[in-house]
Amino acid sequence: MAEDGKPTVIYLKNDNEIEKMRVSAKLVSRTLAKVAGYIRHGVSTAKLNEIAEEYIARKGGVPAFKGYGPRSNPFPGALCISVNEEVVHGIPGERILNAGDIVSIDCGIHLDGFVGDSAYTFIVEECDDETMALLKRTIESLYLGIEQARHGNKTGDIGNAIQTHCESAGYGVIRELVGHGVGRNLHEDPAIPNYGKPGRGKRLRSGTTLAVEPMITMGGREIKTLKDGWTIKTADGKRSAHYEHDIVVREGEADILSTFDYIEEITKIQIDSIVTHG
Repeated sequence: MAEDGKPTVIYLKNDNEIEKMRVSAKLVSRTLAKVAGYIRHGVSTAKLNEIAEEYIARKGGVPAFKGYGPRSNPFPGALCISVNEEVVHGIPGERILNAGDIVSIDCGIHLDGFVGDSAYTFIVEECDDETMALLKRTIESLYLGIEQARHGNKTGDIGNAIQTHCESAGYGVIRELVGHGVGRNLHEDPAIPNYGKPGRGKRLRSGTTLAVEPMITMGGREIKTLKDGWTIKTADGKRSAHYEHDIVVREGEADILSTFDYIEEITKIQIDSIVTHG
């Protein structure tokens, strides 16, 4: 059962549906790369959102985040843009980026009936060693979690891999925010917490499509929601990092549908040079 008491329904995707998801996920990846080219000191988060929205429309997609949520307070942007101590769901607006900031940009797109959803934490021009260590550990945890997304494993195996890798370095692993199934809808079952015990949780089956997204803090794991009803920040004001990939569970290694390759081409930061496992 889900936390709200409703039955958990996990939709397995066929090969045709998975390929459509791959196209949508790749458009998200290209959108993040497009935005990456404009991230610099002095740019507003509203400007980055404008660039993304225009690009998505030009490519035939529809922002999955814009208008999402309660009718009384729908999310207003095409992107969630969260700076420094903001964890997720930051609303694009007048905030100006400064050199030394880090900014998590989360993008979701509807395309041909399926949703792509991916996130990346960018460095604004420069980064201190302490912040780089946080980013490095968070990216590593993403791929370690994905390594556990195999047919027959359980959601707790993914969460435990992420939690162990991050908490062993003294970082906070947020509990209230989780990864999720993704497909025809932005959020589907099952939930994918970034913590857990091996062998616990929902069993994974080949054809399950997931958005794995560790949200890791430099300090404590406590969070709070701002008055806008969306922006979530760390309670202690410490920085937070967030990365997300769409994947398909397989018998062996998971198939990663989204990619950071396009971002690397723009930022010139090679993931392979940052990530070390173990």
